[in-house]
Amino acid sequence: MTGTITHDPPPAAGGRQSGPLIVTEDPDLLDDLLRLCAAAGATPEVHHSVPASPPSTPSALTATTSSASLSPPGSARPAGWEAAPLVLVGDDAARRVRGAVRRRGVVLVGRDQDDSGVWQRAVEIGADHVLMLPDGEQWLVDRIADVVEGVGRPALTVGVIGGRGGAGASTLACALAVTSAREGLRSLLVDADPMGGGLDVLLGGETADGLRWPAFAASRGRVGGGALEESLPELHSLRVLSWDRGDCVAVPPQAVRAVLAAARRRSGTVVVDLPRRIDDGVAEILAQLDVGILVVPADLRAVAAAGRVAAAVGMVLGDLRVAVRGPYTSGLDDREVARLLGLPLVGEVPVESGLLRATESRRPPGTPSRGPLARFCRGFWERALADSEGRGGSAG
Repeated sequence: MTGTITHDPPPAAGGRQSGPLIVTEDPDLLDDLLRLCAAAGATPEVHHSVPASPPSTPSALTATTSSASLSPPGSARPAGWEAAPLVLVGDDAARRVRGAVRRRGVVLVGRDQDDSGVWQRAVEIGADHVLMLPDGEQWLVDRIADVVEGVGRPALTVGVIGGRGGAGASTLACALAVTSAREGLRSLLVDADPMGGGLDVLLGGETADGLRWPAFAASRGRVGGGALEESLPELHSLRVLSWDRGDCVAVPPQAVRAVLAAARRRSGTVVVDLPRRIDDGVAEILAQLDVGILVVPADLRAVAAAGRVAAAVGMVLGDLRVAVRGPYTSGLDDREVARLLGLPLVGEVPVESGLLRATESRRPPGTPSRGPLARFCRGFWERALADSEGRGGSAG
């Protein structure tokens, strides 16, 4: 379990950062936190209480368990309470750090799910988050990995899903990614539908060098964001994670979670083309999305089908919006479709003449920068990024 108290962690500078600061005297909790730091590739600094100032030598690592070790030669100098990129305070140490200087990036870590007093202790020490083990382990590994990689805000992550088959969700997903890349944002397009034929085909890059989903089927734990990006095919100035043309390989939910978490750590934007069938792997993706777009053709049967999709997606994703595609059945327009579905309206997906011919000639949707589809996508990104900045949330 994790819970947010106040604000985002302190912004990280570029490059690799020092590891987190751990404050606890609980040997079992320390063993767990050291294990999670190791999984994230971090070397922590450990203290029993608030360190007075950064020491001149690495001898300040004074853990109560043999699992802790001194920082290796050449590693970053211990940062201390105020400068550490992330501070993990054991619930046993909350009272000992109560008088410390208030700062961002403090996580209070405990084990007792039924202890309501933990929230009061979190407020007293100015913690940003309350985390309970073991439920919050993956969240914490990802958070530690963020500071190790020097990551600031995560990527704005958008999922696109069709209200029915043939709704045009893949076309819109490609156009959004292409437009994002053209605007100079680091952009990743993820094909989450193994039965969809491959978005790399739609982008004209099915033979491009790079890894596809089956290569990540055995992934466990953390995947490095930089390594992921460098391993994927680069098409039209964006990276693409798609499927190959071999036998369908099942990618376990934990691998899906690790891969998408790595993609989000690279900032910029991530666009995910979602299947309409919600399995455990898709649920892992939905849990990491910032915004979902449901593409719905403007006829009553499509609206009815989209209602079922929206109900399933809405069980996991809090921000689902609708984009309507014409032509319109008599009595329907984009606002009426949004009203019937009870969802906020993104807008009407425009018809772009020559789109089929462009795709056949290996020009992806959204390629003409002055075309109506590119203008629609550019307007969406402008609003979504502005909203994200206003919330202090994800953006690149």
